[in-house]
Amino acid sequence: MKAWGGFLFFLLIVAVASLIGIYFFVGFSEFSLSPKPGSSNFSLGVSDNSSLQFYKNIRYSDSKISYRIADVCTLQKKEDAERAFKTLEERTILDFYSVLDNEEILVTCQSRQKIKGELFVAGEGGPVNITKSGDFNVVHYGELLLIKQSECPNPNVAIHEILHVLGFDHSSNKNNIMYETSKCSQTLGDDIPELINELYAIPSNPDLTIDEVDPNLHGRYLDVNISIKNSGLKASEEATLNIYGGNKLLETIALQALDIGFGIKFTLQNLQVGKTNFDELRFVIESNFDELDKKNNEVVFELKK
Repeated sequence: MKAWGGFLFFLLIVAVASLIGIYFFVGFSEFSLSPKPGSSNFSLGVSDNSSLQFYKNIRYSDSKISYRIADVCTLQKKEDAERAFKTLEERTILDFYSVLDNEEILVTCQSRQKIKGELFVAGEGGPVNITKSGDFNVVHYGELLLIKQSECPNPNVAIHEILHVLGFDHSSNKNNIMYETSKCSQTLGDDIPELINELYAIPSNPDLTIDEVDPNLHGRYLDVNISIKNSGLKASEEATLNIYGGNKLLETIALQALDIGFGIKFTLQNLQVGKTNFDELRFVIESNFDELDKKNNEVVFELKK
């Protein structure tokens, strides 16, 4: 009997050891690794070659974008950055303005040369803080670093890095200013300015949307879960959500101001609706400010008796 117990104990030890081995060498889950936005330059991920941007529809909230040039930059690098901003203003509807703090773009500089492979690194840049909001990827803050002193008549390196901060990826065209290595002969084509103008022609408005509604009408009472989100380009102001049974107002709910990409969820239980002599339930966001689209402010449910 003892021998049989010892054999079972041996089998248990073998089984445990096997499971430990599987855990360490095989694993029970698959993991995928992706770069964290802002953790390093150019780490946002690259879309297919047909896209000019890191992410689709990436832009700042407004066409007026603030910047600050750090004191560590030499006079020439400061002038190059200023000329680069001016060049992009002349080619697009963007308006860049200098501030002393709370900037949306920080320009800093480094005097020590940096080498990657066999090439000198002229500069680095990219968005640091991005929020996914509806159809847009909204940049809140970006940084660019000017390293190598420019020897070109035009501030190509500074333009290149500012465009990275605006969300634009490298080009495969060696004559394009967004090619991964810099030459003085490279130029800024029409495709990037045209896309910038297209993106920033969209007004910087909020866009309150009813993301989800799950109503349950039982007798003369209504239970409902509601999710509302700001999918726009600007923080919303306070608004209201009105619930109608046909043309009768059943309830008014105050909505707090929502920042870009933020939402709110709430639950109503046993809301008294009285007689259900109506054919539809309507959930309507009412706001006194401009939105990107007010068509998504209403959800209607038909009552089938």
